[in-house]
Amino acid sequence: MSVTLFIDGREIPINEFVGQFLQNTIAGSLQSLRGVGEWKEVKITIKED
Repeated sequence: MSVTLFIDGREIPINEFVGQFLQNTIAGSLQSLRGVGEWKEVKITIKED
């Protein structure tokens, strides 16, 4: 797995620790959701109001 972080269209470099943290947090959260099953790519968009 790999993690890429973009903020306002600009790629933000992240180190291995942060990448692993994001990867494990998101993958673990997805496993707890019913109906998700296997996946190949996840896109999450967060917008500030």
